Amino acid sequence: MGDYPSPYTHITHSQQFTPDFLFELFALTDDIRSNPEKYNDVLRGKIVATLFYEPSTRTRFSFESATYRLGGEVITTENAQEFSSATKGETIEDSIRVMSAYADFIVMRHFEEDSSKRAISTAKVPVINAGSGKSQHPTQALLDVYTIWKELGTLEDIHVAVVGDLLRGRTCDSLVYLLSKFGGTHFSFVSPENCNVKESLKEHLEEEGSTYEEIDDMNVCIEKVDALYMTRIQKERFHNTEEYEAAKGKFILDESDANKMKDDAIIMHPLPRVDEISVNVDVNKRARYFEQAENGLWVRMALLVLLNKNK
Repeated sequence: MGDYPSPYTHITHSQQFTPDFLFELFALTDDIRSNPEKYNDVLRGKIVATLFYEPSTRTRFSFESATYRLGGEVITTENAQEFSSATKGETIEDSIRVMSAYADFIVMRHFEEDSSKRAISTAKVPVINAGSGKSQHPTQALLDVYTIWKELGTLEDIHVAVVGDLLRGRTCDSLVYLLSKFGGTHFSFVSPENCNVKESLKEHLEEEGSTYEEIDDMNVCIEKVDALYMTRIQKERFHNTEEYEAAKGKFILDESDANKMKDDAIIMHPLPRVDEISVNVDVNKRARYFEQAENGLWVRMALLVLLNKNK
């Protein structure tokens, strides 16, 4: 796992997860789903702080719901960039040092790439990276890979197409880093010219022996893929409007496209979507993005259980 912490202490990057850890987490996730009453008191007397410097719906609420379902309590700020001492110039390190005295776990989303690394340098409790800049979203990758495993029955020898803003999309990086740990995965990267996949990610795949292709047309791969991972062109991460306008609307999946896919293929999206998946795809038998979002609750419950067990 290189220089990354143990996933039983802090959650910072997808690269820190091993296949053994994943399957332990997935088995626990399944047990929680089947027997939620067994886990009602796991976090009794514990406090989870959700410290979000960027907007969130699914990640924040699923972590908070997970905490309550496990018997814990939540302290939170909806916009820490505006409604915390960050407005006064307080550093991440100081904020985390103080929050460690108030909470038993800290779930943090931040706009800086190295925010989680900085956070764990002063943390006295487990820190969970809930999204850091353009680089990482490890718990999203966990629920994404869990969804693929549940739906396809395997994480090996699969073909995954990742579509959208692959330069700025942290969910893409985290997913690919995680799937590359399993043999035989082939990636199709589909993006506008100004959103191509990061060179560092391609170098990683080459080191791992994973195969990939870069294309600018979904039709090249749509009939072959096992999982199609659509993503949003993220307006808020572009430096100027002209760049965004050049990229938006390039790839839109509609019902006719979805029906070209293999019968047992799945369509995924980390959400929120804008226009990249037409609403008529929602009823297609391959659509799994709302199930994917629900899976986030159960996976994050399992993650909190494991972290609490190993504190």
